[in-house]
Amino acid sequence: MGRARVVHADESTLAAQLPSADVLLVWDFLSDAVRRAWPGEGPRPRWVHTASAGVDRLMCPELAASDTVVTNARGVFDQPIAEYVGALVLAMAKDLPRTLALQGEREWRHRETQRVAGTRACVVGSGPIGRAIVATLKALGITAALVGRTARSGVHGPADLGRLIARADWVVCAAPLTDDTRGMFDARLFGMMQPSARFINVGRGQLVVEDDLADALAKRWIAGAALDVFEHEPLPQDSALWTAPGLIVSPHMSGDTVGWRDELSRQFVEFYEKWASGEPLPNVVDKKRGYVPGH
Repeated sequence: MGRARVVHADESTLAAQLPSADVLLVWDFLSDAVRRAWPGEGPRPRWVHTASAGVDRLMCPELAASDTVVTNARGVFDQPIAEYVGALVLAMAKDLPRTLALQGEREWRHRETQRVAGTRACVVGSGPIGRAIVATLKALGITAALVGRTARSGVHGPADLGRLIARADWVVCAAPLTDDTRGMFDARLFGMMQPSARFINVGRGQLVVEDDLADALAKRWIAGAALDVFEHEPLPQDSALWTAPGLIVSPHMSGDTVGWRDELSRQFVEFYEKWASGEPLPNVVDKKRGYVPGH
């Protein structure tokens, strides 16, 4: 007790509190408050931790250029998101959305569904979440290829993306949002996919040009899609995505399992103990790249 003084701040008080803070815990990781309130010259927190995998909502040029260490919640969401992707793959392959819709209409309509074993997947994003997704898909009998920023053992580079997408039955986006990845899934990439392919995004909404995806679904360029993240959240009521054919919409919940907030809290306390004792912090973000570099 008494080792630290904890001060709570919201968007209206954050700017005034930051200069006197040694550590900033960003609990509301969907807020842009840190980006707007971050001080230029003068005192600032020595360490910022965000309770999320992505850091795009808090990163600003001043924070990136400072000597403040930034860490994220890498490791908390990997398996839950991988399970969610596996559930979406099975739901689309087994036509569960239509089964539930027909049940609501009390209509008995026998249909044949798809086997997932023996199909191919391309997972874009080679961090822990992408790797956990690959492992889960492989457990379902799916051949999964992983694409990252650079080619290395077990990971394809960007040069292979087009070839892998063109052969994939499942294309899964789990990439971080950076200047290089923003809007990467556009009409060009959707046009390269097979008509039977399905697309899943559990990364960031801004990775996808949403109008291009809606158009690709309407024109049957691809067979279906599932989005858990969106450019604007909550998804506006008048968005065309609500009624896009073959699209499953979920409200940014793929990583949020029962007890996830407790797990985030335990992780931060563990990191704080290391910081307070002068030990190296885990999950240090490369502020220029926007993610924790792989090993």
